[in-house]
Amino acid sequence: MKIALLKKEDITPEIQTQISVLFKQLAPDKNQIHLNEIFNDKNDISIAYAIDDGEILGIASVCIYSVISGKKGWIEDVVVHENARGKGLGRKLMNKLLEVAKEKNLTEILLFSAEHRVAAKNLYEDLGFMMNASKLYKLPLNY
Repeated sequence: MKIALLKKEDITPEIQTQISVLFKQLAPDKNQIHLNEIFNDKNDISIAYAIDDGEILGIASVCIYSVISGKKGWIEDVVVHENARGKGLGRKLMNKLLEVAKEKNLTEILLFSAEHRVAAKNLYEDLGFMMNASKLYKLPLNY
């Protein structure tokens, strides 16, 4: 088992397909953006992945941005393959992203998790994330 950060040069058609299939376990109805579009100079993103015997078993990403209130990270797309859950992979992926946050001197990391994702919420709280009083507003843009 290897936990690493995905780089643009690592992306092959097989990696793209595996990640697409895995992501559908998290959000089957969401449109996906090709990995080559995500890795660009204007998008400061790190994607951690777990791979074993050539099979990607989990992913998690953090996108970094700066605003007046600090240099922040937003965690998205955390998913572990349904056949590999309960083995600590989510924690390992999150710890890899926390290493990135430390290296980049982030002041805060934010994330959102749906109510029904009990195991994920327990993991985040165990890692020290705290629920705040803010509600997340969302405006879908369909141009």
